Amino acid sequence: MNTVKIRGLEVVCRHGVNDFEKVEPHPFIFDADVETDFFSATQSDCLDGTVNYSSVCKLITGIAQNNVFNLIEKLAYECAFSVMETFPAVKKITLTVWKPEAPMKCRFEKVGVTFSVERETAYLSLGSSMGDRQGYIDKALKLLSKERGITVLKVSDCIETAPYGGVAQNGFLNCAAAVSVLLTPHNLLDVIHKIESACERERKERWGDRTLDIDIVFFGDKKVCDERLTIPHPDWQNRDFVKIPLKSIAPHLVK
Repeated sequence: MNTVKIRGLEVVCRHGVNDFEKVEPHPFIFDADVETDFFSATQSDCLDGTVNYSSVCKLITGIAQNNVFNLIEKLAYECAFSVMETFPAVKKITLTVWKPEAPMKCRFEKVGVTFSVERETAYLSLGSSMGDRQGYIDKALKLLSKERGITVLKVSDCIETAPYGGVAQNGFLNCAAAVSVLLTPHNLLDVIHKIESACERERKERWGDRTLDIDIVFFGDKKVCDERLTIPHPDWQNRDFVKIPLKSIAPHLVK
């Protein structure tokens, strides 16, 4: 991956937790590493094959000057996310916001924060065994598509499957979805839990019947293993209700 670097972009704007900071403009300095593939630009010598750093600077400047935030963390987040959303060719951005005139009673050169956003493709398994099963799956996909940082790319057909795990009694409706995400795996998990709750999911017993269940099967080539999340999903290869829908949208992942 190649990197377009921006250093020392100065924008005079109004951000801070103090009231006077929201009135009197003061300088902020932006540094950005924009990861993309500009090999085609090296061959064509045309701007179309890369990310235009002038456009990135203009976007960051507009966000900084047209909004007022309490925290530079929020400012960094909005700028980084907007770059990813505006320029699909960007794989990752690492953005640092410096506040050289922060109102502190101590000597310092500058203070700042760094925020990174990376574009990944995640594969999800969705299932329902209670109530309007198709309705819950459709609602989940709709809610996913409304979340900032998530774009639904592909959805498999739904299949009927027998209950798994020895507890649930009802048949399941299952499908798989490929989503482009600008979130970390754990951020995506938090969104999934929110959507499951919106679809009336109750966690009464493990493996029991449920209105909606969403599992992260793959998240790019990342591996995660902690008390909250394991990726790739540890049991996906033993679950036909995961493999069959997944193979229809991502045959390269299922042998």
